[in-house]
Amino acid sequence: MSAAGHVAKHASTAGVWLDGARIWLARFPLSIIQLAMRIAVGAVFLNSGLLKINSWEFAIKLFEDEYKVPLLDPVWAARLATFNELTFSVLVIVGLAARIATLPLLGMIAVIQTFVYPQAWTEHLLWASILVFLLTRGPGELSLDYLIERWVRKQGRLPI
Repeated sequence: MSAAGHVAKHASTAGVWLDGARIWLARFPLSIIQLAMRIAVGAVFLNSGLLKINSWEFAIKLFEDEYKVPLLDPVWAARLATFNELTFSVLVIVGLAARIATLPLLGMIAVIQTFVYPQAWTEHLLWASILVFLLTRGPGELSLDYLIERWVRKQGRLPI
């Protein structure tokens, strides 16, 4: 067999192996990936909200001295941020009204990126990418949204 024949045979074998690996990997349940994404991004915001609640005076001081969000009083900015972080992160994690819950968190990322930590764009891009994926593709089958939708369809209240 010529050198070209050996190369063609190995390229064919590698192509078959790569196609098989791609097909095998594509079988991994998307719902598990969506659950992991929800937990990962939700935990970031939940932990931030819990830190604010546990050290409220320090949180206000951060909004006065470091965060300095324009147009908002530091106390109100801290309240709004804490409410958003504690409320919408939990909704994202459990997958309840998850698509809607991504929107305030995306808004927070935009504010943080623009006014607070513009140098942390890689983290913000990662969080926003996950949230946009969940917004556009939904929370997946391992979510309360999915269970509620199944129940409602079973009751005959939604078209299939």
